[in-house]
Amino acid sequence: MFSYYFLLGVRSLRRNPALTALMVLTLAIGVAASVSTLTILHVMSSNPIPHKSERLFVPKIDNGPIEGFNPQDEDRSDPQSTYTDATNFLKSGQGERRTVLYGVSAPLEPERKDLAVMSVKGMALTRDFFAMMDVPFRYGQPWSEADDKAGADVVVLSQALAEKLFGAVDPVGKRIRLMDAQFQVVGVLKPWVPVPKFYKLIGGGGAFGVEEEIMLPFGTAIRHESNPEGSLSCRGRTEPGWQGFLDSECTWLQVFFETKTGAGRAGLQDYLNNYAAEQRKLGRLKRNQPNQLFDVMQWLEFRKVVANDSRLSAWLAFGFLLLCLVNTIGLLLAKFSVRASEVGIRRALGASRKEIFRQFLTETAVIGLAGGMLGLGLAFGALALIGMQSKQLQIVAHMDWQMLGLTFLMSLGAAMLAGLLPTWRACQVTPAIQLKSQ
Repeated sequence: MFSYYFLLGVRSLRRNPALTALMVLTLAIGVAASVSTLTILHVMSSNPIPHKSERLFVPKIDNGPIEGFNPQDEDRSDPQSTYTDATNFLKSGQGERRTVLYGVSAPLEPERKDLAVMSVKGMALTRDFFAMMDVPFRYGQPWSEADDKAGADVVVLSQALAEKLFGAVDPVGKRIRLMDAQFQVVGVLKPWVPVPKFYKLIGGGGAFGVEEEIMLPFGTAIRHESNPEGSLSCRGRTEPGWQGFLDSECTWLQVFFETKTGAGRAGLQDYLNNYAAEQRKLGRLKRNQPNQLFDVMQWLEFRKVVANDSRLSAWLAFGFLLLCLVNTIGLLLAKFSVRASEVGIRRALGASRKEIFRQFLTETAVIGLAGGMLGLGLAFGALALIGMQSKQLQIVAHMDWQMLGLTFLMSLGAAMLAGLLPTWRACQVTPAIQLKSQ
């Protein structure tokens, strides 16, 4: 019986293809816009490294000046660390792994004559970073601990930069001229952006996770006096110079600890409190503010990675979907309101109200299904295009499937709901009166 009503509904829709196409397209646009926007928001707000996010911690101590300080004010201290604090954290032995990092930009002179001198961006960090963040390698491996300690001239390249410089070959062991020095390539990364906001976690990259082109040892960047890219706070100085960057009043470094289990947080917090108390005795820290320790999700919330405008975009997309649903309902009401004569004839021939409802609900369900399926197709296409543009090929894998299903059901339900009122009104009229009016 359902197949009969389904075919009857399809046949009815073919009577006015222009109106049917308009209704389907209206639904599809609403579904596509809402699903795409909500998926991107979901990706931006998801846990970037869920299997260890409760074991990765960012320390924050308040090293701001005492002048003009009001403890009652909202905490506006810099979330980054000074060079002195960062190096002390590295030497502390706390946790299973530790890393310090900052963004760098450096001139690169390719050996190929067809390539001009270029500026490349990346991160200066320690070896532990690769294991902490599960960074995948295509060729080679991270540099050694000895390279970290010596500040050796070694570098890890992104796959895109390696192929640009050397072609589709293994470049491990080859050299590049970077910052007027010869650097040995020790590894090449695979395309590595688990989710777009991962780079917000480590303080680099763009809104959709543009990959870092180079990674080099932290000590090497310091030895070559590679000035920091991005956020830098140096109180009392506008252009402090390189020695100013190493000043205890300059905050520009990001620090991460990794513990064996989430329970290691308490011990790490105790260390942070004791360290801050010691630095206050030495006169380095002026304010007596609480020392904070953030896990991954707390840190992303503190840095306001998912901005209010992103949430506003989600509400706007949801409102646009509702607007499309209302327009579809209006079109369906207009379509079915003029079919009272058809209902009267079918009732006169013996069809019950239940059968009439089944027919019209099936017909509206066909519209809802067609609009929903086309909308999902458009959404997948839009997300795939965004993925290719941002090199975030896994974006579809991070879709919010619950919201996707809810959006699809809303389009289907709205279409079916729109057919109920005119069908119910037509069914209330006595068939004889309906036929007489015709």
